[in-house]
Amino acid sequence: MRIRLLYFAVVRELIGQSQETREASPGETLEDVFSGIASEHPQIQRLRPSLLFMVNEEYADPSYAVQEGDEIALIPPVSGGETKRFQVTEAPVSEADVSAMVASPGSGAIVTFVGTVRDNARGRAVKSLDYEAYPPAAEKMLQQIGDEIQERWQIEATAILHRMGHLSVGEASVAIAVASAHRGDAFDACRYAIDRIKEIVPIWKKEFYEDGETWVGSEAEYQAAFGTSGRASG
Repeated sequence: MRIRLLYFAVVRELIGQSQETREASPGETLEDVFSGIASEHPQIQRLRPSLLFMVNEEYADPSYAVQEGDEIALIPPVSGGETKRFQVTEAPVSEADVSAMVASPGSGAIVTFVGTVRDNARGRAVKSLDYEAYPPAAEKMLQQIGDEIQERWQIEATAILHRMGHLSVGEASVAIAVASAHRGDAFDACRYAIDRIKEIVPIWKKEFYEDGETWVGSEAEYQAAFGTSGRASG
Protein backbone atom coordinates (compact mmCIF):
# COMPACT_ATOMS: atom_id res chain seq x y z
CA MET A 1 0.00 0.00 0.00
CA ARG A 2 1.11 3.54 -0.68
CA ILE A 3 1.52 6.30 1.89
CA ARG A 4 2.51 9.93 1.52
CA LEU A 5 5.19 11.41 3.79
CA LEU A 6 5.60 15.10 4.59
CA TYR A 7 8.78 16.63 6.03
CA PHE A 8 9.19 20.06 7.61
CA ALA A 9 11.89 22.36 8.96
CA VAL A 10 15.00 20.53 10.20
CA VAL A 11 13.64 17.14 9.08
CA ARG A 12 13.14 18.46 5.55
CA GLU A 13 16.66 19.87 5.46
CA LEU A 14 18.26 16.67 6.71
CA ILE A 15 16.35 14.45 4.28
CA GLY A 16 16.64 16.88 1.38
CA GLN A 17 13.02 16.92 0.26
CA SER A 18 9.66 18.07 1.56
CA GLN A 19 7.58 15.04 0.62
CA GLU A 20 7.66 11.61 -0.91
CA THR A 21 5.49 8.55 -1.54
CA ARG A 22 6.49 5.18 -0.11
CA GLU A 23 5.24 1.62 -0.05
CA ALA A 24 4.22 0.23 3.33
CA SER A 25 3.41 -3.32 4.37
CA PRO A 26 0.21 -4.38 6.18
CA GLY A 27 0.63 -3.98 9.92
CA GLU A 28 3.52 -1.53 9.59
CA THR A 29 3.40 1.15 12.30
CA LEU A 30 4.48 4.78 12.28
CA GLU A 31 7.55 3.73 14.28
CA ASP A 32 8.35 1.18 11.57
CA VAL A 33 7.96 3.85 8.91
CA PHE A 34 10.34 6.14 10.79
CA SER A 35 12.86 3.30 11.16
CA GLY A 36 12.78 2.77 7.40
CA ILE A 37 13.40 6.47 6.77
CA ALA A 38 16.19 6.55 9.36
CA SER A 39 17.90 3.56 7.74
CA GLU A 40 18.28 5.67 4.59
CA HIS A 41 18.91 8.96 6.42
CA PRO A 42 20.71 8.05 9.70
CA GLN A 43 21.17 11.72 10.56
CA ILE A 44 17.49 12.04 11.56
CA GLN A 45 17.73 9.31 14.21
CA ARG A 46 18.99 11.83 16.78
CA LEU A 47 15.75 13.79 16.34
CA ARG A 48 13.50 10.85 17.21
CA PRO A 49 13.02 11.74 20.93
CA SER A 50 11.53 15.11 19.99
CA LEU A 51 9.54 14.10 16.88
CA LEU A 52 5.78 13.65 16.77
CA PHE A 53 3.65 12.04 14.07
CA MET A 54 0.51 13.35 12.39
CA VAL A 55 -1.71 11.14 10.25
CA ASN A 56 -4.20 12.87 7.97
CA GLU A 57 -3.67 16.11 9.92
CA GLU A 58 -4.26 14.51 13.35
CA TYR A 59 -1.61 13.62 15.95
CA ALA A 60 -1.14 9.86 16.19
CA ASP A 61 0.62 7.39 18.46
CA PRO A 62 3.81 5.75 17.06
CA SER A 63 2.06 2.35 17.36
CA TYR A 64 -0.62 3.38 14.82
CA ALA A 65 -0.78 0.89 11.93
CA VAL A 66 -0.63 2.83 8.68
CA GLN A 67 -3.38 2.51 6.09
CA GLU A 68 -3.55 2.83 2.34
CA GLY A 69 -3.44 6.49 1.31
CA ASP A 70 -2.43 7.87 4.72
CA GLU A 71 -0.71 11.26 4.72
CA ILE A 72 1.96 11.12 7.43
CA ALA A 73 3.87 14.16 8.66
CA LEU A 74 7.01 14.03 10.79
CA ILE A 75 6.67 16.94 13.20
CA PRO A 76 9.79 18.44 14.83
CA PRO A 77 9.36 20.79 17.83
CA VAL A 78 7.31 23.77 16.71
CA SER A 79 8.57 27.34 16.84
CA GLY A 80 8.56 28.51 20.43
CA GLY A 81 8.32 24.93 21.66
CA GLU A 82 10.81 22.95 23.71
CA THR A 83 12.18 19.48 23.24
CA LYS A 84 10.48 17.11 25.65
CA ARG A 85 13.29 16.34 28.10
CA PHE A 86 11.54 13.63 30.15
CA GLN A 87 10.30 10.75 28.05
CA VAL A 88 9.39 7.10 28.13
CA THR A 89 9.82 5.83 24.61
CA GLU A 90 10.01 2.73 22.42
CA ALA A 91 12.65 4.45 20.27
CA PRO A 92 16.38 3.91 20.87
CA VAL A 93 18.01 6.35 23.30
CA SER A 94 21.60 7.53 23.41
CA GLU A 95 24.06 9.81 25.14
CA ALA A 96 23.93 12.13 22.14
CA ASP A 97 20.15 12.47 22.46
CA VAL A 98 20.14 13.66 26.07
CA SER A 99 23.30 15.76 25.77
CA ALA A 100 21.77 17.77 22.94
CA MET A 101 18.69 18.45 25.08
CA VAL A 102 20.63 20.14 27.89
CA ALA A 103 23.62 21.74 26.16
CA SER A 104 23.97 25.54 26.45
CA PRO A 105 26.76 28.12 26.25
CA GLY A 106 26.60 28.61 30.03
CA SER A 107 27.16 24.96 30.90
CA GLY A 108 30.54 24.34 32.49
CA ALA A 109 29.83 20.60 32.65
CA ILE A 110 27.49 18.06 31.10
CA VAL A 111 27.50 14.70 32.87
CA THR A 112 25.73 11.77 31.22
CA PHE A 113 24.75 8.30 32.33
CA VAL A 114 23.69 5.53 29.95
CA GLY A 115 22.37 2.29 31.40
CA THR A 116 22.66 -0.73 29.10
CA VAL A 117 21.34 -4.28 29.16
CA ARG A 118 24.09 -6.53 30.51
CA ASP A 119 24.41 -10.25 29.85
CA ASN A 120 24.26 -11.34 33.49
CA ALA A 121 22.36 -10.58 36.71
CA ARG A 122 22.04 -12.30 40.08
CA GLY A 123 24.34 -15.09 38.96
CA ARG A 124 22.33 -15.94 35.82
CA ALA A 125 23.00 -15.35 32.13
CA VAL A 126 20.59 -12.74 30.76
CA LYS A 127 19.31 -13.09 27.19
CA SER A 128 17.14 -9.96 27.00
CA LEU A 129 14.85 -7.65 28.98
CA ASP A 130 11.30 -6.41 28.74
CA TYR A 131 10.48 -2.96 30.14
CA GLU A 132 6.83 -2.21 30.84
CA ALA A 133 5.73 1.29 31.82
CA TYR A 134 2.74 3.44 32.66
CA PRO A 135 3.97 6.21 30.31
CA PRO A 136 1.93 9.26 31.42
CA ALA A 137 2.66 8.65 35.09
CA ALA A 138 6.27 7.65 34.42
CA GLU A 139 6.95 10.85 32.51
CA LYS A 140 5.43 12.91 35.34
CA MET A 141 7.76 11.17 37.78
CA LEU A 142 10.77 11.77 35.54
CA GLN A 143 9.78 15.46 35.46
CA GLN A 144 9.49 15.39 39.25
CA ILE A 145 13.04 14.04 39.48
CA GLY A 146 14.17 16.92 37.27
CA ASP A 147 12.39 19.38 39.56
CA GLU A 148 13.98 17.82 42.65
CA ILE A 149 17.41 18.12 41.06
CA GLN A 150 16.79 21.73 40.13
CA GLU A 151 15.72 22.59 43.67
CA ARG A 152 18.58 20.75 45.34
CA TRP A 153 21.52 21.76 43.13
CA GLN A 154 20.29 24.70 41.02
CA ILE A 155 21.09 22.64 37.94
CA GLU A 156 20.70 24.38 34.58
CA ALA A 157 18.95 21.49 32.82
CA THR A 158 18.24 17.76 33.14
CA ALA A 159 17.02 15.27 30.52
CA ILE A 160 15.98 11.66 31.06
CA LEU A 161 14.95 9.20 28.35
CA HIS A 162 13.85 5.69 29.35
CA ARG A 163 13.10 2.82 27.00
CA MET A 164 10.17 0.48 27.18
CA GLY A 165 9.58 -2.70 25.23
CA HIS A 166 11.91 -5.60 24.44
CA LEU A 167 15.65 -4.88 24.61
CA SER A 168 18.61 -7.06 23.68
CA VAL A 169 21.93 -7.28 25.50
CA GLY A 170 23.99 -4.15 24.83
CA GLU A 171 21.03 -1.86 24.08
CA ALA A 172 20.63 1.35 26.10
CA SER A 173 17.69 1.26 28.52
CA VAL A 174 18.04 4.74 30.04
CA ALA A 175 19.98 7.89 29.18
CA ILE A 176 20.41 10.83 31.58
CA ALA A 177 22.15 14.16 31.05
CA VAL A 178 22.70 16.93 33.60
CA ALA A 179 24.08 20.34 32.65
CA SER A 180 25.57 22.50 35.37
CA ALA A 181 27.98 25.35 35.88
CA HIS A 182 30.15 23.03 38.02
CA ARG A 183 31.06 19.39 37.44
CA GLY A 184 30.63 18.28 41.06
CA ASP A 185 26.95 19.20 41.12
CA ALA A 186 26.39 17.55 37.75
CA PHE A 187 27.94 14.25 38.92
CA ASP A 188 25.90 14.27 42.14
CA ALA A 189 22.66 15.08 40.33
CA CYS A 190 23.19 12.38 37.71
CA ARG A 191 23.70 9.73 40.41
CA TYR A 192 20.64 11.03 42.25
CA ALA A 193 18.53 10.75 39.09
CA ILE A 194 19.24 7.07 38.42
CA ASP A 195 18.66 6.19 42.09
CA ARG A 196 15.32 8.04 42.16
CA ILE A 197 14.18 6.38 38.92
CA LYS A 198 14.44 3.02 40.66
CA GLU A 199 12.44 4.35 43.62
CA ILE A 200 9.46 6.21 42.19
CA VAL A 201 9.05 5.79 38.41
CA PRO A 202 6.40 3.21 37.34
CA ILE A 203 8.63 1.22 35.00
CA TRP A 204 9.01 -2.54 35.47
CA LYS A 205 11.71 -4.89 34.21
CA LYS A 206 11.46 -8.57 33.33
CA GLU A 207 14.69 -10.50 32.78
CA PHE A 208 14.80 -13.45 30.37
CA TYR A 209 17.26 -16.31 30.91
CA GLU A 210 17.96 -19.59 29.15
CA ASP A 211 15.88 -21.42 31.79
CA GLY A 212 13.08 -18.93 32.50
CA GLU A 213 12.28 -15.32 33.33
CA THR A 214 11.37 -13.13 36.28
CA TRP A 215 10.11 -9.64 37.11
CA VAL A 216 12.96 -7.87 38.87
CA GLY A 217 11.97 -6.50 42.27
CA SER A 218 9.21 -9.05 42.63
CA GLU A 219 11.29 -12.22 42.33
CA ALA A 220 9.91 -13.97 45.41
CA GLU A 221 6.27 -13.34 44.52
CA TYR A 222 6.87 -14.25 40.88
CA GLN A 223 8.61 -17.52 41.67
CA ALA A 224 5.91 -18.42 44.21
CA ALA A 225 3.28 -17.99 41.49
CA PHE A 226 5.14 -19.49 38.55
CA GLY A 227 7.77 -21.81 40.00
CA THR A 228 11.55 -21.57 39.86
CA SER A 229 11.66 -21.80 36.06
CA GLY A 230 9.64 -18.59 35.68
CA ARG A 231 6.86 -20.49 33.87
CA ALA A 232 3.42 -21.36 35.18
CA SER A 233 3.50 -24.44 37.37
CA GLY A 234 0.79 -26.97 38.05
